[in-house]
Amino acid sequence: MKLAIVTDDGDYVSQHFGRARYFKIYTIEDGKITGSELRERTAGHFGGHHHHHEEGHHHEEGHHHGEHDHGHSAGAMHRHDAIAQEIEDCQAVIAGGMGMGAFESMRSKGLEVILTNYHGTEETATAFAEGKIENLADSRTH
Repeated sequence: MKLAIVTDDGDYVSQHFGRARYFKIYTIEDGKITGSELRERTAGHFGGHHHHHEEGHHHEEGHHHGEHDHGHSAGAMHRHDAIAQEIEDCQAVIAGGMGMGAFESMRSKGLEVILTNYHGTEETATAFAEGKIENLADSRTH
């Protein structure tokens, strides 16, 4: 199986799914890591999707986000679909944090979504391979 971990540098798990520059892809067989690769993300708005609530939101084409629909707009769903296509050969994705829209979108694409407080990508992949990783997403309410 293949596991995608969001990362900014290949070494550490990114705390924000949408801003990560790369996916570190691990191939796992029989509970062991058998290979890895670093894929640069090309979809979405990595690195530049910053919101400052005190300054308000400004969106193109008249899109407005209500208090509860952030990450659920048509544009966000399109970006999530494009991101999912970049890791369509993976069965799971791990991040330090992820917005609810991306979370639901990745799950709808058949990916197991794991949120973790592990820091290193290698230790995270090893914990996953050994079945020892705690999924912090399990505490989310849907």
